[in-house]
Amino acid sequence: MTDAADAAGADTKRADRKAARLAREITAFAKKHGGAEGQLAHIGQAGTRIVLVGSDGAWGDLVAPSHPVAEAAAGKAGITLHESFDGEFAARVRTGPYEWTRMAGIQLGGPSNG
Repeated sequence: MTDAADAAGADTKRADRKAARLAREITAFAKKHGGAEGQLAHIGQAGTRIVLVGSDGAWGDLVAPSHPVAEAAAGKAGITLHESFDGEFAARVRTGPYEWTRMAGIQLGGPSNG
């Protein structure tokens, strides 16, 4: 086997392990919140953001190193993925005081994000 093939095999194993770890986290979130659905968003070199919305309106996110790893994790966890984060899917998200402070605090002269 060549060095390139060894490196490719190692990269594939590393991606599989990362997808499995993310799938466990997605599954735990879904179990805690009565189920979950998600949406994948490319965030540049940082990878792909997996946005999760629980059946109870709770939300969370995870970051995968690449889009294929994010897709594999969602597939292993068995969640439904949405093409975009809008409409009915976005309307399910429940936000509380913390989110309002984080999203609008600085712009409205409220507490900083720190």
